[in-house]
Amino acid sequence: QVQLVESGGGLVQAGGSLRLSCAASGLTFSLYSMGWFRQAPGKEREFVAAISWNGASTRYVESVEGRFTISRDNAKNTVYLQMNRLKPEDTAVYYCAASRSWGQPPLGVDEYHYWGQGTQVTVSA
Repeated sequence: QVQLVESGGGLVQAGGSLRLSCAASGLTFSLYSMGWFRQAPGKEREFVAAISWNGASTRYVESVEGRFTISRDNAKNTVYLQMNRLKPEDTAVYYCAASRSWGQPPLGVDEYHYWGQGTQVTVSA
């Protein structure tokens, strides 16, 4: 049974930082691209960042470029999202997801096969 468990969310002031973690089990983690998505109230789930199976390729939505960094540790079956210079518009539930796609890590929600339950990130003005 595949499980993705996010942690590290919370309440932070604008300009602050948080580091999200996603621990994976029940799959061969090193064979999967990993992604982070977020969903704000009343909005669709949107892509935030993704990393290829070996960490060689990363992709970001334009709004977080230069502020967020995705990384992974295959020995620990964990993917991370370091979020710096947070803004109120970053407030959302953040989800990690796993994709069997090879090559460039995918951007689309439908390209990911497994999902975590999410962790709330709230950025106050």
